[in-house]
Amino acid sequence: MKNIVLFASGSGSNVENIVRYFKSNPNITITAVLSNKRDAKVLERCNNLNISALYFNKSSFYEKDLVRKILKALNPNLIVLAGFLWKMPHDLIQDFPDKIINIHPALLPKYGGKGMYGNHVHQAVKENKEVETGITIHFVNENYDEGGIIYQAKTNISPEDTVQSIAKKVQALEYEHFPRIIEKLLIKG
Repeated sequence: MKNIVLFASGSGSNVENIVRYFKSNPNITITAVLSNKRDAKVLERCNNLNISALYFNKSSFYEKDLVRKILKALNPNLIVLAGFLWKMPHDLIQDFPDKIINIHPALLPKYGGKGMYGNHVHQAVKENKEVETGITIHFVNENYDEGGIIYQAKTNISPEDTVQSIAKKVQALEYEHFPRIIEKLLIKG
């Protein structure tokens, strides 16, 4: 049995997609979803999906080691950041080498780094008149969006595309590819 722990900060649409993808797989289970926002919609989604979800604050993540202890107890095969906006602490990265992955809504190394998430990314892509964008699934290291690239998928964009239409194209790529790449990593590992 392979275990996944998911981290999310927002609505949790990627979390729900991942949960549904693995629902009928007896060899892979979503052990828990952890969120740094008490009012994040992802917590409501987890309740509806019958998935254990925990809220934690900044102190329990960075100072008190509480989240680290929870993760060690859960012993995940993979930790998946699905719309999680905080930088992972160095100790967690050391405890789970090559077991923490993230999805980024652009083709890294472009449009990565602190503050580059969601519509901020899509706005920058539009302003720079890019002809394509996409997703990058990558390992997490000590720096935002700089870990080794696992997989990228692209979509064409045109001058007529809005920030919202770019977001929809990117989200479609996330839904299609993220669960499949997670599964590949679990089978390989």
